Parts: sequence; structure tokens; C-alpha cells
Amino acid sequence: MGTKNRRINSRRRVSRIGSYAIASSIKDPTCVSCTTFNILAPIYKRISHKDPSYRESDVKDFWLNRNKRILDWLLYERASIICLQEFWVGNEELVSIYDKRLGNAGYNSFKLARTNNRGDGLLTAVHKDYFRTISHRELLFNDFGDRVAQLLHVELIVPFSQYRNNNTRHEILIVNTHLLFPHNSSLCLERLRQVYRILQYVESYQKENNLNPLPILLCGDWNGSKKGHVYKFLRAQGFISSYDAAHLYTDTDAQKWVSHRNHRGNICGVDFIWLLNPNRYMKLLKTSWSEALSGMLKHQLRRALVTEDDAFAFLKANSHGHYITYSGFYEALCQLNLVGHSHGLSSEEIKELWEQVDIDGNGVLDYVEFKKRIWNACSDQIDEVRGKVLDDVINKTEQTIGFSVKNAVLFPTEVEKGKWPEDYSLSDHARLTVVFSPVRMPCLRLTSS
Repeated sequence: MGTKNRRINSRRRVSRIGSYAIASSIKDPTCVSCTTFNILAPIYKRISHKDPSYRESDVKDFWLNRNKRILDWLLYERASIICLQEFWVGNEELVSIYDKRLGNAGYNSFKLARTNNRGDGLLTAVHKDYFRTISHRELLFNDFGDRVAQLLHVELIVPFSQYRNNNTRHEILIVNTHLLFPHNSSLCLERLRQVYRILQYVESYQKENNLNPLPILLCGDWNGSKKGHVYKFLRAQGFISSYDAAHLYTDTDAQKWVSHRNHRGNICGVDFIWLLNPNRYMKLLKTSWSEALSGMLKHQLRRALVTEDDAFAFLKANSHGHYITYSGFYEALCQLNLVGHSHGLSSEEIKELWEQVDIDGNGVLDYVEFKKRIWNACSDQIDEVRGKVLDDVINKTEQTIGFSVKNAVLFPTEVEKGKWPEDYSLSDHARLTVVFSPVRMPCLRLTSS
């Protein structure tokens, strides 16, 4: 019994260190805070190594006590935005407990189940003291992973009245999602496609509602690290990882922190709160998408072939002469496992990729084009056309609210050093909380270019 008590006290002590470190920032009335947390649905939590089919959902005391502890921490912290993944929407009793406790604490909650009755889904809650909800939208991917996303359009209210004037917008967009797990390399494309669809939806929502760009928070379990294609794609769109920004980590600091120990026993950093400010430079979404596709092709080629000469020879092996033809290009994609299965490149995506690499549009790729657009391609290269018109699309009079990252903490605190504590039992994910400070900034107008 003494050993058990010591373990419990150790867990509490570790968590409280992190909580105290960020508590003052969260309670600052001039700040907005956001927590994202994959709470591990009881239908997925195994409680017996001998019998993998035995899940926490089979023992009410287990899942009830764990979720009560989760709620205790969430309500102790009282972030103004809460985004949960793997929320057990299929259990009415659990849903009722969250609804009641979050409601009593002043939150408006929105839930969305994954398609095909998977049992779990998303919960997004915003505190009524900070936000008025303008709209809530649901995005159903209807893919083989049955993934979904939530979009909330909210308005900041008191205590942010100091930012109110006739020329200042004070609204933000919040997205909560849980991407597909990369069970194998062929699923990387599908995960990238899910993010592309989210950004397309956000972009179309702003256009349909005649909105200039608003601050965007993308929250959730992205099931991929800073080394992956999704990370690079979002960075190319101007998003920043708020935790990395708070700790001054660069894109190459991939091992500084972790947030998940997966079912294979691997630890990695997969939980992010992405921030895109309205005045942040953005590439055209389709440009970033095309570059992401060519980056994925480059990655597959570099995995299979050592030199650029070998890679060029491979791509033109099914072509005629000294050039790569479209048909030869297609055959090479099949051999690289990027085409030919349910989640491979579609015919439209193959065409987009071809147009991205065929610089002069003459229908064939020569060695120079191959080196520039595939082998040596950099997804972070600047969209020069967009850059030249940047000054023209800034509205000099209308302003909007943006955010600076004030603080960010992962719980339990060991994960901030790249370690996973063996006695942590709240979830197989860490909880990420970020505090943002609102700032005024000029508004960028969306263009059709």
C-alpha cells in the first residue's frame, strides 16, 4: 500500500509542477488559452496483455474513474478552449458526465462522432466568458479511416473589449481533428489529403461568408511528427507550431519533446496546436499541395535510389528517348506504390503533380526539370508571385485580432524532455496547453490569384 501511495503522489507532484508553471498565464484575463488532448477512448484502451480483446470499456469503474480524473484536470486548468480526441461519443453515460460538468463550468460543447459508428469522435468546448459561437460546422472525410473534423467560428467577448473598434475584427476559427494513424507508408498520402481537405474547407468557409482571413487554430492529434509531410505542408502554408514557438524550437528540433506512446511502444511528438495569423504570409493552397505531392515523390525516390542519376533513369525507364513521358511517369508512380490502391494518387492528383514538375509544359521532363522540381525540390521555397502582391492585398485601414504565443506546456512534464513516464496512466497522449496573447494586426484580403 505504501508503494502504491508513493506512485500516486509522484504522479500528482509531476503534473502539478507543470500546472503551476502555466496557471498564471491561463488566469490572465487578457489572454486566450487552448488545450488539446487525446483522451484514449475506453473501447481502444487494452487492460490485459494476455487478452487483447479485453478493453477498459468492459469495466465501468476503470473508464469512469479515469475520465473523472481527466475532467478534474481540465476543469482545474480551465482553458478557454478545450479540444478532445477519442471522446467516447457512443457511451451515453460518459457523454452526459462531460456535458454536465463542462456545462456547469461555463462551457458550450460540440461533439462529432466518426462515421460508420466507430464509437469515438471529437469534443470541442469553448468557455462562454471568452467566446460567442457564431457557427459550428462538421467535416466528414468519408474515407476508409472514418475521420472527421470540427470547425468553430467564434467571436471574442469581454474581457477583450479593449480591442473593439469599428475597424477591428475580433473573430477566430478553431479546428479540432484526429488524423489517420500511419500504419504503413502508403497511408502518408491519405493523411496529407485529410489536411488538404481541412484547409480547403476553411478557405471556402471564409470566402462563402465574405470574411477576410481570421486567426486559425488547428488543434488535435496529427498522428505524425515534425519530420513528416503533414508538418512540412502546414509550415508551407504559414502555420506555426505554438509549442515550438513558445520554446524557440526550430523545424529541425524533432526530438526535443514527445506527446504520445503508441500501441507499438514508440514515443513521438504528434499533438499540435497550430496557429496561423491573418497577416502571416501564405502560399496559394494549391501551390503548397502540389509541392507536397512532389515532396512525397522525392521522399519515395530517395528511399529507393541513392543518386539522382539512378532516380532519373528509373523515372524514364518506361519512356522513350532521353526524357520522362507522362506514361512512363505514371508507371514509375505505380512501382513506388503511390498509385494502384484505394488511397493512392487519384488521376486528378497525378495530373497536378505532373503539371508541377513539367516546368515548361511541353509534355516531357528533361534532366534539368527533374533536378529542379523533384530531386532538389524544396517545399519551403517562396511563392514569388504571391510575395510580389503581398503589399497590395493589405488593407491599410481594417484591422483584425491576431495572437502571439505567450506560454505552452505539455503534461506530464517528463515528455518535454523527450521521455515517457511509466507511471502516467491518464492517457497514451500528453495534454498540451497553450496561452495566446491577442494583438492587433493589419488584415490581409483573400484574392482569387
